[in-house]
Amino acid sequence: MNFISKNTTVSFLIICLFALQGCGGDEIPLKDIEKSLGNVPTYSVVLADMKEEGNFIKEYSHKYRIIQPDMAWDKGWFTVPENFYRANENFLGMAIAGKNNGDVIKAAAPLLYQYVGNPQYGQWRSDGRGGELWAFSRGTPLFNELDIDVHLPVSKKHYRQYKDSLSKKMPFYGAKNQYGTKGTFTQKTKPNFFERKMAQQKVQKASFSQKVSSRVGRSKTSFRGRSGSSGK
Repeated sequence: MNFISKNTTVSFLIICLFALQGCGGDEIPLKDIEKSLGNVPTYSVVLADMKEEGNFIKEYSHKYRIIQPDMAWDKGWFTVPENFYRANENFLGMAIAGKNNGDVIKAAAPLLYQYVGNPQYGQWRSDGRGGELWAFSRGTPLFNELDIDVHLPVSKKHYRQYKDSLSKKMPFYGAKNQYGTKGTFTQKTKPNFFERKMAQQKVQKASFSQKVSSRVGRSKTSFRGRSGSSGK
């Protein structure tokens, strides 16, 4: 009994160790990225992709893209803690960190809203109905990176909603909630994420069905065995 108990304890400790390694401990790579960009006055860190892998031991990963007004680059995949992954799982395709003219951005939002209202990147124009829409300057690296033509135009009303959300440190998902993991825009522009997620769900569903079938089979066998014994 002591031998079995000791082996069980050792096995449990090994499982816990691997689980901590799989979750990336408490390290948050985003903090290192922000630190490396400490002297950059304007930038955005976009959650370009995310994934969770493994069955018994889960590993959670983020992929980031760094956007500056005159350049952009990918940072690749990083293992992140599960709690950090869960805290950001609704923000796919959104800027989850950054600075705007030296001011730290403290809430997730669609990338393009950060640059609205700044005359360096565009101007307000009449929409012909008494309102105003933001027009980004064409032919700039930022315009190409933001892929402006595929986005819904930003009105002054919606821009004020964005600023209000930031002041309250609340995420902003766009005028019609079209951004973020559940947004219609994101579903169109991030097909790989959703295809991978659907494939994982199918595997999990199949695994669950196999477990249920196996348990039902064992239950039937056990029931027949008991029935046979009572018959005697």
